[in-house]
Amino acid sequence: MAKITKDTLIADCLRYNPDSAEILMSVGMHCLGCAMSHGETIEEAVFVHGTDLDALLEKLNEGVED
Repeated sequence: MAKITKDTLIADCLRYNPDSAEILMSVGMHCLGCAMSHGETIEEAVFVHGTDLDALLEKLNEGVED
């Protein structure tokens, strides 16, 4: 399975890590179902929501299934 990076689309992140929706919502990203989120990268979302990119990527990659 691919590693989640700053360039990973949110839609792909949701497929890579079954816990990613909960993780993203815990940092204020509550609009996961909106059309914009499917074409937005993790880095773009972090910029808008003011979240720490490295800490978020670490959490998201903990649950990536092999």
